[in-house]
Amino acid sequence: MQTSKSVKKSSFRQLGQGMTEYIIIVALIAVAAIGVYSMFGQTIRGQVSGLAGEVAGTGAAAGKKTAADSAKSAQTKAAEGKGMSSYDAGNAAK
Repeated sequence: MQTSKSVKKSSFRQLGQGMTEYIIIVALIAVAAIGVYSMFGQTIRGQVSGLAGEVAGTGAAAGKKTAADSAKSAQTKAAEGKGMSSYDAGNAAK
């Protein structure tokens, strides 16, 4: 009788462990997605704006310009030297 209860408890604990691992993995994926969107957000919004303009028949010039400007800004920031002395550079209140 004791062995049966022990096996049931072990099975229940393993089920809980699997669910916990799954939740951690989903949370890590969500954090990564938020990070990617925050890095490429303006470019993506510009591209979607251009696509919407083309579908509506009004043209995509403004959306394409926004995406290109954002990409150029990201490229400039990527080329800057980074270090511990400049970790907060560019974070001034606007």
